[in-house]
Amino acid sequence: MATKKVMLSQEERIGFAAGEIYNYLNANGTTSFSKMKKDLDLKGNFADLGLGWLARENKVEISQKGPAVKVSLR
Repeated sequence: MATKKVMLSQEERIGFAAGEIYNYLNANGTTSFSKMKKDLDLKGNFADLGLGWLARENKVEISQKGPAVKVSLR
């Protein structure tokens, strides 16, 4: 049986990335943004866009100490 490829809109892809990030943080707790990006392997800048989506919804806390950016759920 052939599978049908579904094309998602940019907004849907960003929302999907936000969901992946939320689930990752829920399972792993506070983590560095760079580690999370590497572990999730989101293509392009979707990790940045997804995190921005969650930040806009006030669902994450983002802190920076030196060059390291830490991310956690609120």
